[in-house]
Amino acid sequence: MLLHIPDVLTPEELAHGRALLEAAPWADGRITAGSQSAQVKRNLQLPQATAEAKELSAMVEAAARRHPLFFSAALPKTIFPPLFNRYQGGMDFGNHVDNAVRADPFSGAWVRTDVSCTLFFTGPDEYDGGELVVEDSYGVHRVKLPAGDMVLYPSTSLHRVEPVTRGARVASFFWTQSMVRDDGRRSLLFDMDMAIASLREKHGDTEELVALTATYHNLLRQWAEV
Repeated sequence: MLLHIPDVLTPEELAHGRALLEAAPWADGRITAGSQSAQVKRNLQLPQATAEAKELSAMVEAAARRHPLFFSAALPKTIFPPLFNRYQGGMDFGNHVDNAVRADPFSGAWVRTDVSCTLFFTGPDEYDGGELVVEDSYGVHRVKLPAGDMVLYPSTSLHRVEPVTRGARVASFFWTQSMVRDDGRRSLLFDMDMAIASLREKHGDTEELVALTATYHNLLRQWAEV
């Protein structure tokens, strides 16, 4: 499932985040790349130990957690501390698949990467190129979203970032270990949850809707790892 989640950041959060990122001490993006990814990764990244990164990471995680679409689609168990990257002057990131597990740099706990997210801090009119290209069984998807919006997709997907030929593309990216490991099951639960919400808005809590909601929770109970 590939999902566009709008308005994850408030205008105030976006403005504050952009100001911090503009003055941040950027470093070579290969500091967090695996051996395969390092060969195709050309970007800048904000070291996680900096004060700016810690403040921004907490802000992005809190914003994601409060968004109902993110919760419904990701069913988060653990969120890896959000990271931040910058592409400019022809920088890109070639085709790769994200590492299956990552160690939280602060707690040392291992996080399985089920769901990948990219949250944009710059808008499409501020740079040329820089599309996130995600390949799945339904084809190739090119993603370039408004500032403050986020895209969510399975971490098993082959993906890349196209070269940025004008301006700068600045974004946060992170991974989530889901309570439901299988993407197909997560997608079914998400579709059911969205249908329930739509029916409730149109008809209220009918007897049939209560039964459907019970089925949703019983499926989640059966599949969830907590």
